[in-house]
Amino acid sequence: MHFRNQRFRSKPVPCACEPDLHDGFLLEIHRDTLGDGSKMADATTMLSICDPVHMVLIKTDTSSETTLVASHFLEWRSVLSSPDGKTSIAMELLGVGTESKVPVGVLNVKLELYPRLNQTLTQEIVNTQLTLERQKTAEKERLFLVYAKQWWREYLQIRPSHNTRLVKIFAQDESGVNRPVCCYIRPLRAGRLLDTARQAARFVNILGCERAPLLGGGGGKQEQWCTLLAFLCRNKGDCEDHANLLCSLLLGFGLDAYVCVGTKGKGVPHSWVLTCGTDGTATFWESLTGHRYLHRPIKPDDPPLVEQPRPTYPYRTVGCVFNHQSFFANCQPSDSVDLCTFDLHNESKWKPMSEEAIKSVCAPGSTTSLPPFPPLCAPMIDAAAVSNEIELELRILVTEHRKDLGLGTVWEDHLSYLLSPALAAYEIERTTGISAGNEEFQDAIRRAVPDGHTFKGFPIHFVHRNARRAFATCLRSPFCEEIICCRGDHVRLAVRVRAFAYPESACAIWIMFACKYRSVL
Repeated sequence: MHFRNQRFRSKPVPCACEPDLHDGFLLEIHRDTLGDGSKMADATTMLSICDPVHMVLIKTDTSSETTLVASHFLEWRSVLSSPDGKTSIAMELLGVGTESKVPVGVLNVKLELYPRLNQTLTQEIVNTQLTLERQKTAEKERLFLVYAKQWWREYLQIRPSHNTRLVKIFAQDESGVNRPVCCYIRPLRAGRLLDTARQAARFVNILGCERAPLLGGGGGKQEQWCTLLAFLCRNKGDCEDHANLLCSLLLGFGLDAYVCVGTKGKGVPHSWVLTCGTDGTATFWESLTGHRYLHRPIKPDDPPLVEQPRPTYPYRTVGCVFNHQSFFANCQPSDSVDLCTFDLHNESKWKPMSEEAIKSVCAPGSTTSLPPFPPLCAPMIDAAAVSNEIELELRILVTEHRKDLGLGTVWEDHLSYLLSPALAAYEIERTTGISAGNEEFQDAIRRAVPDGHTFKGFPIHFVHRNARRAFATCLRSPFCEEIICCRGDHVRLAVRVRAFAYPESACAIWIMFACKYRSVL
């Protein structure tokens, strides 16, 4: 649940036809007003607060896989007309994605106002305010739609082939509501939870990647851009969700960031992030991997002998780029990323949308846009405890696996401990792109492995905490299998697990298997 920068989570209850959800939350209403912070807001002030309470229902199965069941915006202001400051609402929750019109159940909510209002409003006043807001919203949305249609006609007149470009003005959220894409981005500051833009990229890339399930065949893609609360609570989403979150965090870090919509290899639709430097450089950020790529356009008009840059990024075409206040459609002769220049303020290359039009439907506080973004939550998991737990499970799995092969297992704790610096260095390299501490690690291993012995090590990275699943993946690698099933004289095995906790209880898990044995010729 999220309301005006406050987040809450109910206690988990077993899945049932009538789940036993009984929880109470205290939501502060006058939280972000300056000056009169200690004074209770009066009824009229509260009536003007149009932020709803966003509620998300999540189901977690036995293997810790999460599923988004429902997402609902609760209009709480009916309580302002209640004489005793109490009201009960039976909310019908609708499904998500392809089931967004199908009810999943009814949630009974009791609202109570503390302290009670000295003077309550009449039901008529509350209803009039809500009706006025709805009318205002509908009119703003209508005007924006009229503008967008006109803008699209102008774009097609530049070049008829623009019809095939991926210019995405609207996108459906998990509840099936069409929203302008700029609404999905908002500068997001992570407080003290993330220190750098690259650390933000690492955090986003640890969140799981999952496409919205498609009903029926055809190999198409079900479109579902999640609201930020739904994405964070589920801890996984599609490439658009990752790109929107990364762009919001980079804007929070003061960068000029945009989401690009285009295609990657084989023409698969894809979204990634672009940052424009003050010196004119364009950098791509892949939100699913955390990789960064410097963009240098190929100049087709150069003589054949001039060496052209070789692109390292996986992107093929780009149709549009946008953030919370700008939208640009690509109107260059080719939409190939290799040939495009990202001088966004050159109107002969990028057709802009009116910032005023975008602000009318996407600015924070406008009734049409999504409510303010929820703050990120500090990690709830104990990284050391998680590391120990997975390591113990892996030791048992390796011992059992070797037993099935008729092999004994001797663990060497000292060798396991010496693997820690390597795992820490791998995570630092993923975050910063700089590798450090390798010389000390190699020196320690040389000292720990006697003459005439051979050492083998295999590191691997996961973003889930399921030891059995990780072990099955490791065995599929011939290098790792060779270590786990090592035969020879004086064989000693080691395994080290290191968990790195990030906001929202996202977790990067590094595992290293190693063995040393006497080399027999």
